[in-house]
This record gives sequence, C-alpha cells and structure tokens, in this order.
Amino acid sequence: MTQFWGAFNDNMFKTALITLVAFHAASLTSLDSALLVTILPGVFILPYFLFSATAGQLADKFEKSKIIRLVKIFEIGIMLFASAGFFLHNIWLLGIALFMMGMHSTLFGPVKYSYLPQHLGEHELMGGNGMVEMGTFVAILLGQVLGAWLAIQHPHELITSVAILIIAVLGYWHSRGVPNSPAQEPLLKINWNPFTETYRSIQFIWQHQTVWLAIIAISWFWFYGATLLAQFPNFARSVLHGDESVFILLLTTFSLGIGVGSLLCERLSKGKVELGLVLFGSIGITLFSIDLYYSSTHIHEHWNNQTLADYMTFIHKHIDMHGNIIFSHWRLIMDILLIGLFGGFYIVPLYAFVQSRAQKSHQSRVIAATNILNALFMVVSAGFSLWIFHQGLNIPELFLTTALLNIVVMIYLCARQPAYYKSFASWIGLKKSNP
Repeated sequence: MTQFWGAFNDNMFKTALITLVAFHAASLTSLDSALLVTILPGVFILPYFLFSATAGQLADKFEKSKIIRLVKIFEIGIMLFASAGFFLHNIWLLGIALFMMGMHSTLFGPVKYSYLPQHLGEHELMGGNGMVEMGTFVAILLGQVLGAWLAIQHPHELITSVAILIIAVLGYWHSRGVPNSPAQEPLLKINWNPFTETYRSIQFIWQHQTVWLAIIAISWFWFYGATLLAQFPNFARSVLHGDESVFILLLTTFSLGIGVGSLLCERLSKGKVELGLVLFGSIGITLFSIDLYYSSTHIHEHWNNQTLADYMTFIHKHIDMHGNIIFSHWRLIMDILLIGLFGGFYIVPLYAFVQSRAQKSHQSRVIAATNILNALFMVVSAGFSLWIFHQGLNIPELFLTTALLNIVVMIYLCARQPAYYKSFASWIGLKKSNP
C-alpha cells in the first residue's frame, strides 16, 4: 500500500501539472505549452540518472523501513511545496516539485524491490512481485485519470492541493506498518559521486551475466511499454478517431491487463521463479502487437465519421462506408488487454529472478542500476519513436516495428541465456502433462 500511494501520487501530480500546462499555460507562464509538455516528463525522469546510484547505496547500508518512512515524510514536504506552486501559479515551483517527486521515486525504488527478498521466501517472490506490479500499474492508471480530472476542476488549486496532500499522508500512514528490514551492508562507505558509482554498479552487474541479461530484458520491457503508452493519446485521436475518453479506455485496458497478468504469475509458476513465463509473455506481446497493427489499420481505413467518438460510441458497432458492420474496436481492445496481460507474465519473473540471484550485500545497488537502465531505455524509446515518424511511418506501423524488434530481442536473450527457452519448453511440457 505504501508503494501504491507513492505511485498514485507521482502520476496524479504529474498528470495534473501536464494537463494544466496543456490547457491553461497562459496562467502559469509565457513559455510555449507544447514545449513544456514535452520537457516536464524529462524533468521527472532526470533524478533516476542523478540519484539512483546513491539511493542503492543508502538502501544497502541502512535499515529499510526507516528509509521508507523518511521518504514518505519527504513526499509530504514536496506536496506542500507543490501546493504553493499551484496557489501562486508559479511554473518554476511546480517544476521543482516535479523534479523532487522524481527524486522521491528514485529513493524509494531500490528499497521497494530489495525489501521483498528479505521478507519473502524464494517460492513467494513471484506472488510478491506480482502484487507490487499489479499495484503499481493500477496506481498509474488511477493517478493519471484523477490527475487529468483535477486539473479541469474549479478551483483546481485547492482541490488538487488537498488531494495530493491526502495521498502523501496516506502513504506515510501505511509506511508505519512496514516491518523492520535490517541493513544488508551496514559497513558500506557511501560514494556520493553518482557517475563513478553508476559505472561501478553497472560494472559489477556486467560480471554476473545472468543478472545482467535479466536486467536488459526488464529495461526492454520499459522501452516497449513507454513506446506504446506515449502514443496512446495521439493513437486514440488520430487513428481511432476517439476523444479523451477513448484514450482513458485504452490506458485502463492496458493497466488492467498488466495487473491481471502479474497476479496470475504466481499460479502459473507454481511457487517458483519460472523463467519460462518470460518467453511465453514475449510471444504473446509480439502476436497481439502485430494484431493491434492490423485491427487499428482496419479501423483507420473504414471509419467514415468525421467527429471524434467517445468511449461508448467507440465500443458499439458502426457501419463503414460500404455498409458493412465493423466490430474491430473490440478486437483492438482485446489486443491491448492481452498485450498488458502477457506483459505481466514477462516482467514479474524477471524481477523475481534478479532479486533471487543478486548478491545480498548488493541487492539495492543492483536494483538502482536497473532503474538507471530502465530510465535510459525509456528516453531512447522516445528518440526511437521520433526516428520512426521521421521515416514516414505512422503510429500503427511504429507498434508493428516494435513488435518485430521484440522478436530480435528475445532471440538474442535466448541465444545468450538458453535457460529461457529451456524453461519455456519445460513449462509447456508441464502444462501439457498437467492440464
């Protein structure tokens, strides 16, 4: 619940601010709103590069429940600072608050994942990670929806400020129930230089190639997810001819798919870290992403209504220009749901594997390095999308290209680490003999 409220507040505040800038930039600044909307997500992700290495060291050196509670107190302070920004209509205060919320998430990340193996047996790691991933994506969904709604209310300053403060206090209240989690490396000497420590952490992981490959696979998931999610607003409007409610429908469907897939991992793995689910998840992601390309192209070619549809209109049948009844919207919704579902199958075993294989004394630093690589891959995903569009491809073609790249990544992963396809073959055989 502490993790849930933190992710919820991150996304609620970030989305409220971006929505406010997009629609009411004149009340905040003379800067171009489109430029600000592009810059603000980068402001949030910058602390992952600057502070992850330090956060990993702190989580290994000190008792974790105390760190968690201090981070939650820090969050309350940030939200007070952000509230001042809302009331003063000061974009600089709000930007600093957004940066500090990114710092809050950076500090919490290594503690969150290295905490689990201290309190769970290896047979419980799949279920524990499944619950964390489910909670995270549901929190992202709810935070984004509520944040967008808060930004258009009147008076948004008061309503948004009260909401973010309440969520921050709830996070701290739940953190008081986190049990004692002794330091794994209490004699560690902190290296405060983020650049040399980041290099040292990555060098350490590189020496353990099985963990390194799992981390690259995790970062690829965030590349893939960031590529899809970043395009959902324009995809809903330009390709599906839908309004904001269609975008929310896509986001909801994807998040629910991730949540359900994450929770199912424990049942499908039968209480062990099942690497076979990684390849299974990847196959599903590729197949349904390819089908998403075809189903969205079909809608684009046959939709003959010039007005933007709301979600209710979108999910009902409609007639194309030739008089045929089109149901592609349901096929498309199922594609997105199943991409999320198989994404849950893919990501949960990888986190559980890293936690179970990383040295106890370095667990938090390994997770911190993972967060740095995740952030890097997400930034690269934005550049990749821009490059694809520069080549003249559209959003469905971007989805198709990414799906085909996923095949290449999985072939590389299996070639470097045969345990993935061997586990998959074994897991499929087990399911056949135990239907």
